[in-house]
Amino acid sequence: MTSMQRVLTTLAHQEPDRVPLFLLTTLHGARELGLSIRDYFSRSEHVVEGQMRLLSKYRSDCLYAFYYAALEVEAFGGETLFIDDGPPNTGMPILRRSEDIDRLEPPRVAETSCLCRVLETIRRLKERVGDTVPIIGAAISPFSLPIMQMGFDRYLELIYEQPQRFDRLMAINQTFCVDWANAQLAAGATAVGYFDPMASSTIIPRDLYLKTGHRVAMETLARINGPTATHLASGRGLGIVDDIAATKTAAIGVSALEDLAEWKTATRGRLTLLGNLNGVTMRHWTATLAESEVRGAIAKAGRGGGFILADNHGEIPWQVPEDVLLAIRDVVDRWGCYPLDWVE
Repeated sequence: MTSMQRVLTTLAHQEPDRVPLFLLTTLHGARELGLSIRDYFSRSEHVVEGQMRLLSKYRSDCLYAFYYAALEVEAFGGETLFIDDGPPNTGMPILRRSEDIDRLEPPRVAETSCLCRVLETIRRLKERVGDTVPIIGAAISPFSLPIMQMGFDRYLELIYEQPQRFDRLMAINQTFCVDWANAQLAAGATAVGYFDPMASSTIIPRDLYLKTGHRVAMETLARINGPTATHLASGRGLGIVDDIAATKTAAIGVSALEDLAEWKTATRGRLTLLGNLNGVTMRHWTATLAESEVRGAIAKAGRGGGFILADNHGEIPWQVPEDVLLAIRDVVDRWGCYPLDWVE
């Protein structure tokens, strides 16, 4: 099977030839090319070459067009801060007062250079692999983007104290999110990761989510012209699993804080599970520990398809060494082939 065939079979909740593996490496491409992280993300050609080298080395079942989360605030006019050994972050909030929301307008995707760089990356990757390997785009949910736009504390105050401005900010962010996701799909992305950590029950209670982020997700995902995978970026989500399934997203990222077997029982036939290897502890894994973690994940969620092995956050940290990633690949090859007769 090609990677595309393998993933589509899994998404149909059937068993392919083996468990698909998504090694969501972003920063590692800079290391492959001997570039700083800032220089790496400065040109689409760099990211394309980095992703193709990573695909060849680790034989992941996807290409990942995600650059860094701060890119979306950068599109609104914000500053991106680069460091030498980790993902770029946002500078000062672009919304320093709630009144700034009244004048905010969504970026025009086709006229925003940082976004066009990603779209060019997707187009070039599509030219290289055609329909043999899924290309995964990414968009931050309208509900979660304000954490970077205005800061977490001010955002919580907005939700509780200024519902009209909250609704205006959601409308602006929805317009941007839909346009951004659809532009990536039009450029050649197979699916879009909908990153929504604010929705996680680690952060807010379910009743508040239902009044806010869930409504936003229902409206937003319905306007995206292709498959999506919702990711809570390490946050817990089992308590809102039925609500997430109601949004019609195809897959869900599972936190390392939760049990894959419980998720499998709760989602069988409704959602494909993505996860849930701990990217933080992965930095210190030995080959033996990699085998234990990968086998355990496959045993809990692999039967019957509907499971893609990946990290639990949606991005593997820079500090995870090459030998650990190669060990993960090796374990999947040895223990991930269907039928999983070794699973009790």
